[in-house]
This record gives sequence, C-alpha cells and structure tokens, in this order.
Amino acid sequence: MDPVYRRGLIYALAAFVLWGIAPAYFKLIQQVPPAEIIVHRIIWSGLLMVLVLGITRRFVGWRYFREQPRVLATLALTALLISGNWLVFVYAVNNGRMLDASLGYYINPLINVLLAVLFLGERLRPLQLTAVALAALGVAYQVVEFGRLPWISLVLAFSFGFYGLLRKRVPLDALNGLGAETLLVTPLALIYFVQLWVTGHAQFAHVSRPLDLLLMAAGIVTTIPLALFSAGAQRLPYTTIGFLQYISPSIGIVLAVSCYGEHFGSARAITFSLIWLGLALFSWDTWRGRASRT
Repeated sequence: MDPVYRRGLIYALAAFVLWGIAPAYFKLIQQVPPAEIIVHRIIWSGLLMVLVLGITRRFVGWRYFREQPRVLATLALTALLISGNWLVFVYAVNNGRMLDASLGYYINPLINVLLAVLFLGERLRPLQLTAVALAALGVAYQVVEFGRLPWISLVLAFSFGFYGLLRKRVPLDALNGLGAETLLVTPLALIYFVQLWVTGHAQFAHVSRPLDLLLMAAGIVTTIPLALFSAGAQRLPYTTIGFLQYISPSIGIVLAVSCYGEHFGSARAITFSLIWLGLALFSWDTWRGRASRT
C-alpha cells in the first residue's frame, strides 16, 4: 500500500471514530445552549491552533494569505460551513435527535457523489445513479411518514459535503488550513460570547468549575478529529473518504439507541434500510471499479 495512502487512511479512520463518540461529550454539557457550545469550540480551538502552529513553527505566514485572496475566501466559506454543521449537530444531539444526525451522515457519501458530478466533472455509473435514487426515496419516505422534511439530516449532509469538497481544493496542509478557518470565525465567536456575558446568559464561569473545564475541552474534542479529517482528505480519493464516513453514523446509532433511549421505529427502519441499500450498491460499484483497474 502506498505510504501516503496508508497515512491518509489512518488519519481518516481516527477522525470518524472520534466523531462517532463525540455525542457522549456533548451530552455531558447539554445544559449549555448549542450556540454557546460552538462559541467555546471556536475560541478554544483558535487558542489551541495558535499554540500548535507556534510550537511547530509550521505557520505559512500572513504574507501567503495576502498573496492568495482566493484561498482566504475559500477558507472563510469552509469555516462558516463547518461551524454551521457543528451547531446543527450539537442541537440534534442535545435535543434527542441523534438518529436524525446519523441519517444525515449516512446520506452525505451519496451527496459527495452528486457534488463530484456537478463540480468535478465525474459521471455517474448506473449503480451509482441507483444508489442516489434510493437515498432520495428514503428521504421522501420520511417526509411522507412524518409529514416533515428531515432538515437536520439534509443540512448536515450538504454542509459537510460542500466543506469536504472545498477543503480538498485548498493547497494548504491540515494545520494551517484548520488554523486559518478557526481564526477567521474567532472574532464572531468573541463578539457573541461578550454579548452573552454582558446580558448574564453565559454559562461559563457562572455554574461550576467542572462545566468550565468541559467547555474549554470543546476546542480539543472538535479540533483533533477535524485536523485528522483534513489530513486524510488531502491524501485520499474523495470516494474513499465517503466510504469511511459510514463509521461515524454507525457509532452514533448505537449510542442513540443503547445509551440515550432514542426510538428506532419501523418508519426509521425503512428510511435507513433504503439508505443502507443505496450505500451497499455504491460500495459494490466502487470496489468493482477499482478491481477492474488492477
């Protein structure tokens, strides 16, 4: 196996396993509003990235970003996408909708296929087209059964899909890219935190020392897997990243049902079965295509 591919595989596997168990952390701080959790995630991640880039001396320098305005603009967009993705994810976890979040991350690999067709010029083979159609049928069934659009699932799937697509095009290593993303949204996070503090709505430093420490840990909990994902995405084909992403929602389903008592009824079973069937067809087609080229 190619060493670059092997390192990318290790990074991506670690990222998706950590994302899979992340809900357990957010459940510990579910008394805090999702927006304040994301604020702490950004602030402490920004501090962590400054320390890491300073210690490793791997910062590319501000001159690079002045000379590459398109890269800076792309990172600003990816920063907003991943922040929004995390906000919806935390909301889902802390409001008993982890299964909706897991559905979104199951749909995401098929969204990646559509994005590859639309923006990378790839073409869908018949089985891939069938897989996407099955996913769409699963979403449509849930709309009919529950009478509402699964907005959490769709927002998570599309926001992370566009994040991965754009992030893959940024010619920066994982540390510098993630550092720039975080620092670009840190001023917004600081403004919101000051507003919470002034109005007396901030949980930080007003409840307990353990809660403060848990909120500070948000930087580590969210930055490490994101850095691993970025490093993996730069070394692996986009289709491989999509395949590995099944790990995270699978862990999420186990946690939601076995640990947090979410109901996995017949309607969800049908929806997930359609998605899983689509993923199985997509995986088979991908494997068959790779095998025919070797």
